[in-house]
Amino acid sequence: MNIKERLDFSCALFDADGGLVANAPHMPVHLGSMGASVRAVRDRHPTLRPGDGFALNNPYAGGTHLPDITVVMPVFVGEARGPTFYVAARGHHADVGGVQPGSMPPFSKTLTEEGILLDALPILRGGRFLEAEALAAFQAGPWPSRAPLRNLADLKAQIAACRAGANAVSDMITAYGERGVARYMGFVQDNATACVRKALGRLKDGLAKVPMDGGGEIVVRTTIDAQAGEATLDFRESANQLTSNFNAPSAIVDAAALYVFRTLVDDDIPLNAGCLKPLKILTRPGSMLSPTFPAAVVAGNVETSQHVVDALYAALGVMANSQGSMNNFTFGDETRQYYETLCGGTGATADHPGESAIHSHMTNSRLTDPEILERRFPVRIEIFGRRWGSGGIGALTGGDGAVRSITFLAPMEAALLSSRRTHAPQGLNGGGPGRPGRQSLITAAGEIKELPGCFSISVEVGDRIEIETPGGGGFGPAS
Repeated sequence: MNIKERLDFSCALFDADGGLVANAPHMPVHLGSMGASVRAVRDRHPTLRPGDGFALNNPYAGGTHLPDITVVMPVFVGEARGPTFYVAARGHHADVGGVQPGSMPPFSKTLTEEGILLDALPILRGGRFLEAEALAAFQAGPWPSRAPLRNLADLKAQIAACRAGANAVSDMITAYGERGVARYMGFVQDNATACVRKALGRLKDGLAKVPMDGGGEIVVRTTIDAQAGEATLDFRESANQLTSNFNAPSAIVDAAALYVFRTLVDDDIPLNAGCLKPLKILTRPGSMLSPTFPAAVVAGNVETSQHVVDALYAALGVMANSQGSMNNFTFGDETRQYYETLCGGTGATADHPGESAIHSHMTNSRLTDPEILERRFPVRIEIFGRRWGSGGIGALTGGDGAVRSITFLAPMEAALLSSRRTHAPQGLNGGGPGRPGRQSLITAAGEIKELPGCFSISVEVGDRIEIETPGGGGFGPAS
C-alpha cells in the first residue's frame, strides 16, 4: 500500500557515472540521494554484467532509511563493455523488520534495531530473480522482516519498473543513436547547472540555526559568490552525532540541498545532478549530519531532512519554516503493518502565504483513501481536516496544519515519529511562528492522555489516536 496507494516511491535514470539525469520528481528526499546508491552498487560490484540487478537500503551508501529499498540495474547497449546508463527504483516497504512493526521505531539507538540491511545485495543474475537469496536476506538478523513474501513482491514490481525504463531508453538509443542520447544526458545536466548559477545572483549570504526537539541543532552558513556562480553551504557547526535516531547521513543533506536550489530556479528543468555542481556542501564527520555507522538514522530521513530544508531557506532569506516534520504514524502487529506521513502547514514567502494541510518539501506522498485503509485494516477514520488558525501570523501568514483522528477496531502497536512539538516552526523577517504539533490518546472509556511527539504504545479496541500537525511560519511583521 505504501507504494501503490501512497506513491511512496521514485524512479530515475542515471548516466554511466551514476549522475542523476531525470526522474519522477514527487519524492525529493529519495532523488538527491539515489545517485550515491547507484555509485555504491558500481563500487561494490566492479564487474557488472547485462541482466544484473541489486537491492540496497544502506543509509551509509546512499540510502535514506532502511524501509526505503532501492533496486539498481545497469543497462548495456550494443557491445559496450561497461554500463551505458543505469535505472533505479526506490520504494518504501511496509516492514523490513526491526523492533517496531512498520520499521519506523521512535526510540532506536542502532541501525540493527531499525531492520534488515541490504548492502548492494545481488537480486538478479542473467535476468533471473534470485528469490532464495533475497528471501534469506529478509529473514536474517535479530529482528527480521515480518512480511518477507510481500517484500519479494515489491522487489519484483521495482524490477519491472526498472526494465520498463531500460527498454524506453534503449528504444530512444535505437531511434537517435547512443552518442546523441549520451550528449543529451549531458546537456540536461549542464543546463541545470547554468540555471542554478543564474539563480545564485538573486541570493545572499546568511546564517540559520534550527533546534531539534529532543536535542541537537542544525547550523548552516551560506556564502554566495554570484560572480563565480557558486555557493558554499557549511553545516560543520551542527550538533555532534546524536544518541537518538535523528542523525542524517550526508546523502540526505545532498538531497535537501538539491531540492532547495531546484525550487529557486524559475526555468522548467528536470531535477538532476547538474543542480548540485555549483554547490559546495560541507559537513563534519561525527556530527548529526555525517554520523558514523551503525548510528540509528530512521528519523534523519523523515525529520532532520525537513529541518535542513528549513535551515537553508531561512539562511537564504526566502521562506519561513514549514511544519518541519513528516509526522510518521505507524500501526500494526505481526501480520499487518501500515505507515503514513501526515501533511501540515508550509511557511510563507515574501510574495505568497503558506499553504495549508499539504505535504511539503522532502515528502510529497499521497495519503491512502479512507475506503481502502478501512477495508484492509481494522481502523476507522474519524477526522481528517484542516487545523484552523495554526499558521503563523505576519504580513503573509503561514499555512495551517491538519488534524487526523483514527479509532482502532483491534489491538495493535501504534507509534509516532515526529518533531516540531517543542520548537515551533519559526517565521521569517518578523513573521510569527506556526503552532507546534500535538497528539493524544482517547481511550475507549473516554479518558484523554496527552502524548509526546515520539511515542510507542499498545492500543485496544475502541481507543483513538488524534494527531494535530504543525502550522507554517509567517513572513514579515503583521500590520
